[in-house]
Amino acid sequence: MAEMKHARRIVLVTGGGLGIGRAACEAFARSGDHVIVTDVLEEEGRALAEKIAKEGGSAEFAPLDVRSTEAADALVARLNKEHGHVDVIVANAGIAHRVPLGELSDEKWDHTFDIDLKGMLRVIRPAVPAMRTTGAGAIVCLSSIMGVAYGWDEHVHYSAAKSGVVGLVRGLAVELAGHGIRVNGVAPGYIRTAQLLSEKHSLGPEGAEKAASFIPMGRLGEPEDIADVIHFLASPAARYLTGQVLTVDGGLLVGRY
Repeated sequence: MAEMKHARRIVLVTGGGLGIGRAACEAFARSGDHVIVTDVLEEEGRALAEKIAKEGGSAEFAPLDVRSTEAADALVARLNKEHGHVDVIVANAGIAHRVPLGELSDEKWDHTFDIDLKGMLRVIRPAVPAMRTTGAGAIVCLSSIMGVAYGWDEHVHYSAAKSGVVGLVRGLAVELAGHGIRVNGVAPGYIRTAQLLSEKHSLGPEGAEKAASFIPMGRLGEPEDIADVIHFLASPAARYLTGQVLTVDGGLLVGRY
């Protein structure tokens, strides 16, 4: 499965069982890294780790609910003990539930923020001390075009959380730059994932195809289109890049007049 040769890194991916997270796990595995696939979806996460191993890569599955500080701390502590430190974190786990403002209770708001924003902090925070000691590390957080440019009808909590990811990236980047740790983000556009194709919470299949018609590149993105950018941001090729959130949307934002 080898692609480009570099020292084997320890890569922790949250929400690795499906969609963009899954594609990211595969991208890092192809380049010879050891991938820790984490998810609340045990069946999907385990199957992916097994698939990577079967194809000659290196991976393990670790169940993780990013709402649990205790679970995140314990996982990172174990990885630090076994490997010395985590080299790369891909903070990808997230939800996007359609909730009209009139039904947006404190609990529903908090649920989205707990996963989509605080869930990132819970995994990053315990990993940083060992990264600092090593003087190296790369963190990539997933935002959204709904966090950098668009509002999203009946998804106020999601848009707000994904905007928060931009602030998280900037703040962490400045605080950690002097320790050799880079922090960047990706804001995907319309990507063909189970989330996007959900009629209940997102565009649904028909809406997704309509969206493709006004994307300048003429198609929806694929999870691999985002995974390759995540991989780049965590690579030595992006060594002088930190604090940025790259929009990857097939020209959608620049092409809407």
